[in-house]
Amino acid sequence: MAYTVGELVAEFLPAVGVDTAFGIVSVHNIPMLDALSQRNAVRYVMARGEMGGAHMADAYARVSGHLGVVFTSTGPGAANAMPGLVEARFAGSPVLHVTGQTATRFLGRDMGTVHDVPGQTEMLASVCKRAFRVRAPQEALATLMVAATAALTPPMGPVSVEVPIDIQRMEVPRPDWSAVALSLPPAPPPEPLALAAAVAALRQAKRPMLWLGNGAKGAREAALRLLDLGFGAVSSWNGRGIVAEDDPRTLGGLHGAGSPPVAEFYAGCDAMLVVGSRLRGHETMEFSLKLPRPLIHVDIDPAANGRTYQPDIFVQGDAALTMHAIADALEAKPSDLQRDLAALKPRAVAEYARGLGPYESFPATLRAAMPRDALWVRDITISNSAWGNRIMPVLGPRDAVHPVGAAIGPGLPLGIGAALAGKGRKAIAMVGDGGFALNLPELWTAVQEQAELVIMVMNDKGYGVIRHIQDHAAGRRFFHDLQGPDLMQLAALAGLPGMRVSSVEEFGPTLERAFATKGPVLLEVDMATIGEHPPYAPYNQPRKAG
Repeated sequence: MAYTVGELVAEFLPAVGVDTAFGIVSVHNIPMLDALSQRNAVRYVMARGEMGGAHMADAYARVSGHLGVVFTSTGPGAANAMPGLVEARFAGSPVLHVTGQTATRFLGRDMGTVHDVPGQTEMLASVCKRAFRVRAPQEALATLMVAATAALTPPMGPVSVEVPIDIQRMEVPRPDWSAVALSLPPAPPPEPLALAAAVAALRQAKRPMLWLGNGAKGAREAALRLLDLGFGAVSSWNGRGIVAEDDPRTLGGLHGAGSPPVAEFYAGCDAMLVVGSRLRGHETMEFSLKLPRPLIHVDIDPAANGRTYQPDIFVQGDAALTMHAIADALEAKPSDLQRDLAALKPRAVAEYARGLGPYESFPATLRAAMPRDALWVRDITISNSAWGNRIMPVLGPRDAVHPVGAAIGPGLPLGIGAALAGKGRKAIAMVGDGGFALNLPELWTAVQEQAELVIMVMNDKGYGVIRHIQDHAAGRRFFHDLQGPDLMQLAALAGLPGMRVSSVEEFGPTLERAFATKGPVLLEVDMATIGEHPPYAPYNQPRKAG
């Protein structure tokens, strides 16, 4: 019986450990998705838009630690996935995007065939780590292997593969799947001379800090070894939970930007070891946050050297191997730093929370209501930028998902992808009403898939973050008010429970009820009733004239 490239694509995914894929069926991917439907080895989640599907695949990859897969059609379908691929690139997320292409006899000729977009490969390559096209049926397996390997090789990121529609239908020999496995390159050890310099500097330090980023997500044991030697810790917002944030030795995401007590604390530290983090401008007040010196930066990517902060020492190498090597070479230090850090933490968190106005209690109330293993997903709503990224404790390295690229809109589909990757663990997606509107049709995806997801809409009837930015930048507000649906009526229309919070006192009990409800729940926080959310740093500073 004939065996086609479409069937090969469908069987490749489970052969390399993929159990879930997302996307939309269309004319240029029917052979692949038909084959997928006949094998029942991969759960296929029907997104309502390619952007949502790509975000779901991204979150699935972040929570599962393996490939997230999204299928789109060619042309407009592939273009619609671009925002999700952009976010996956920001987040260093291993997403495999499989898309169609027009038939090979029409390629590159601008003949106006259906969905034919000249320059599609270049478009995808502009936002992905790599982009490939299968040019002959015998190339299909090798191309998929190279693409999946590239996505999973640090620094990880999204990779696109185009499979022209005629090639999907062409015959190929069926592979021996028992002999097929991804061969990822071994983790590179730290460069010896730079490692020696880092060890020498850290031996002299009496109050060293450790800054953990996304590249250290798989290095919890190594990070804890350094804390056991006397280091204190903070995290980038995409590296949270590597050290559980109920540990008094870490400040988690309250790493200094917008928190004067933490910035002041750094002045009493005499070294900072940064592992697997960009030290992003978005998180460091555009690089104005003063970090302890010497600054020692560890990253697997040599391009990270001096990209943001100029380090005193740069060590290229795997996060876990490098931290273990440093720990092997150091002796335990006096615990003064950790004692001071433990005293600072509740004071700094309380001071920061007092700036949240009527929402001061929300982070602690939410954490208390969540199951310990729940997944914490959020959009770039004002509540996340103000407190979700900073003082809502995260307990595991794959427990938190947010738009690293700072876009509004991904929250709902990220929540769906995270919930499905959680395999029964509860997830909560905190979104604003503005961001929720951008992917609102995915509400029906959550219902159809019965995702274990609390969709918490912080409803201030407009773009709350933008209002404060406008106040700070322009001294007036414009184009910020939004008319939206009654969310309880929307919940009824979509067929899921709806709950509304209209006071601070209702927040905790309503959350507990939402988490106790099976399947998706739409929970609205009526900010118009509770009160306007105060601006966060730097938009809480006086506006400069001119």
